[in-house]
Amino acid sequence: MLEKLSPILPARDIAKTKAFWSRLGFETVYADAEYLLMKRDGAEVHFFHHAALDPAKNDHGAYLRPANVNALDAEWAALGLPATGIPRLMRAEDKPWGMRELALIDLNGSLIRAGQELPLG
Repeated sequence: MLEKLSPILPARDIAKTKAFWSRLGFETVYADAEYLLMKRDGAEVHFFHHAALDPAKNDHGAYLRPANVNALDAEWAALGLPATGIPRLMRAEDKPWGMRELALIDLNGSLIRAGQELPLG
């Protein structure tokens, strides 16, 4: 019966968050000074303004299930995000729990993992 679950993540600056996530291919559905809603295909992410947020201490995150994690990895890698610091992109790799995953830390310090199940056998 459940169709969608959308994370609500903190954002120090709504305009900068909108610009960053636009680079990731998300389109703005709604934005004001306190709230942002963005969407890409079937994925939706919400942001609430949190001016005092320390990105290094942010414990928010979400898990994204793309149809092709390698294509998403290549697309986001082409953005030139660093491999360390905030923001950063950790490239896709096979995990022992049967998933191929990448990890992105956005400019607010939120962890976005994206994964696809590995074929059995």
